[in-house]
Amino acid sequence: MQRHLISAADLTRDDAVLILDTAEEMARVADRPIKKLPTLRGRTVVNLFFEDSTRTRISFEAAEKRLSADVINFTAKGSSVSKGESLKDTAQTLEAMGVDAVVIRHGASGAPYRLATSGWIDAAVINAGDGTHQHPTQALLDAFTMRRRLVGRDAGLGQDLAGKRITLVGDILHSRVARSNVDLLHTLGAEVTLVAPPTLVPVGVEAWPCEVSYDLDSTLSKSDAVMLLRVQRERMNAAFFPTEREYSRRYGLDGDRMAKMPEHAIVMHPGPMVRGMEITAEVADSDRCTVVEQVANGVSIRMAVLYLLLGGNEPAVSHTRIEEK
Repeated sequence: MQRHLISAADLTRDDAVLILDTAEEMARVADRPIKKLPTLRGRTVVNLFFEDSTRTRISFEAAEKRLSADVINFTAKGSSVSKGESLKDTAQTLEAMGVDAVVIRHGASGAPYRLATSGWIDAAVINAGDGTHQHPTQALLDAFTMRRRLVGRDAGLGQDLAGKRITLVGDILHSRVARSNVDLLHTLGAEVTLVAPPTLVPVGVEAWPCEVSYDLDSTLSKSDAVMLLRVQRERMNAAFFPTEREYSRRYGLDGDRMAKMPEHAIVMHPGPMVRGMEITAEVADSDRCTVVEQVANGVSIRMAVLYLLLGGNEPAVSHTRIEEK
């Protein structure tokens, strides 16, 4: 494992599989009466969130506390950042406090990389989402969910996603989740197809390790997993499609479309879902939809990342070895 986790593209296949296998061990901790490990006792982790977040921030906080870390939550609203303080000054303040890791979400693409390489702070940096660039732990928890469902919880140990066909549907242009998933799924051997209106496909996408389609119906029968992406209106400065109804008609997943998928195929969504637009209530509440599982798996993945970055680089290959830490 490297010192920081900034981009899913930085992970090798072995890195990614190690994280997924470690997360399986961490998931077992959640089944115990006392959901705690002493691994990060005495370590301080700061959640540095410059953007609003519910799932990611709470997931990281739960992971940190289950590993017995001391947790500091920092939000831009109500802090010195709202008075004009720069990222550099904030980082140097945290450095003076002696933090061991910084989990950062920022609206500017590249901010976590800048924090990790600037020399402002001597701590591990974990990217919790930066602009439209990357969200590596989301891609990891998505891959973890796919491996569990498509390969098996125990059978998947040590395995990647070779040969699995994954379809990402929706606002690819503004999605850091899409970029992270394309990078990680390609590394894990999966075949990725992007489906979106032409206006929501990024310039230069032909250089990405994936296929591009503009017709959702033609891809469903060949997909092992279909991940729907939220249309990110807060990042849009123009009209990218005529109406919500038109978008839903062409790119939304309803019961009829789900019926075209193979029986084993799953439906995924990074959340928050906009029911009635990209996904109907029928699909969102079906057994094939993994949204709630993804949230639970997110805690296990983030525990694994923190464990490997701060607790030691050796593989957590057995339950007893984790307890001994």
